[in-house]
Amino acid sequence: MVPRSRRVGGRRARRAGRRAERAAERFLRRRGLRTLARNYAKPWGEIDLVMRHEAVLVFVEVRLRGPGAWEDGATSVNAAKQRRLLRAAEAWLTENPRYASDMSRFDVVSMSGTNFFSGFFSSFFWKKVWIADAFCADRG
Repeated sequence: MVPRSRRVGGRRARRAGRRAERAAERFLRRRGLRTLARNYAKPWGEIDLVMRHEAVLVFVEVRLRGPGAWEDGATSVNAAKQRRLLRAAEAWLTENPRYASDMSRFDVVSMSGTNFFSGFFSSFFWKKVWIADAFCADRG
C-alpha cells in the first residue's frame, strides 16, 4: 500500500508540484523568458506559467515525475490535456486582450528526480527538460 503522504493528489504531492513550478520558472527565466502569470485557473483547466520569450507568448505546462513513473512528463500531456490547456489559454487571452494578436506557443517543462518530498534544496537536483513548442493548437 502507498503511504497516505505519497498518494497522488496528496498534500505532499501538491507541495512538490508547487516547488516544481517555481523551479521551472527559475529555469526558464535564466534562459531569457519573462513571467506574466502563474497558476491561471479556470474550472476546465489551468496554465502553470504564462511567459514571454522575446516576441512570443508562451503557455507553460510543468510536469513532475518521480522514479519509476510509467511515462515521462512530456508524454503525459495527452490530447485531452492539450485541449484543456488550449481552452485555458483562450480564456487568458480574452482576459488579457493586449496579448491577443501576439504569436504564441505551448511549452512543456518535464522534471524528474528522486527527492520530490524531502529537503528544501532537492529541486536543484531534478532533471529538467524544456520542450519548446511541445504541441500545436490545431493538434489538440
